[in-house]
Amino acid sequence: MSGPHIVSIQLYTVRHALEADVTGTVTRLAEIGYRQVEPSIPKLMDQPELVAALHANGLAFPTATARLTDGGLDHDAVFAAARELGVTTVIDPMTDDKRWTTEEGIAGVAADLNAIATKAADHGLRLGYHNHAFELESRVGDRSGLEVLAEHLDPEVLLEVDTYWAAVGGADVPALLRSLGGRVRSIHIKDGPISKDNIDQVALGQGKLPIEAIIAAGDAVEVVVVELDDFAGDIFDAARDSHAYLTGLQAAR
Repeated sequence: MSGPHIVSIQLYTVRHALEADVTGTVTRLAEIGYRQVEPSIPKLMDQPELVAALHANGLAFPTATARLTDGGLDHDAVFAAARELGVTTVIDPMTDDKRWTTEEGIAGVAADLNAIATKAADHGLRLGYHNHAFELESRVGDRSGLEVLAEHLDPEVLLEVDTYWAAVGGADVPALLRSLGGRVRSIHIKDGPISKDNIDQVALGQGKLPIEAIIAAGDAVEVVVVELDDFAGDIFDAARDSHAYLTGLQAAR
């Protein structure tokens, strides 16, 4: 590992458990050892019970997501809520994949993110972008769409690389992280057979992703965010095993 990272978990991982029991789910994450989570800002704005449970369990959430480019959200309202909640970096988790078929389209995504980042800065916040597979499957010459995006982004716009979906998209993930350099301040990390079938995802260290090499390649990464889009077993087992794997890597440093 390049240094001690904050280990977080994306609350989408436990979305079904949250629907059944907000307080119990948050408490279980804290008992596993998580001290940070990555929520959705719109959900936090609409769910005071979730905010209360996070605070009661001492869980911070400096990174959070909101669909800012294509999601129809009021940017100022999102940023005001983020500041009030203690979020420091707002991550746009997705854009329309139809915008990624040409360099002109990708440059348009970058222009949108650059403009939103300026507004975020007015609120004292950082803006990031999170990829899926299509940004890596998209090619402009010998570059992936995500690398083209980075070339058009202002330096202030950060990237949260989803390392699993980058691998599904065909990337050599450690090489991609080294190429993107200091712009990558957080990563999503999951494991599995490197396929598009979400149900095949597994706890970290139990699949094919080169987790240790990926983490070592992210020199500027501050937060490592555990995420499973789906899981065939008990999701809390995967959350626990993934946390143990990451903390074990840190302890070995």
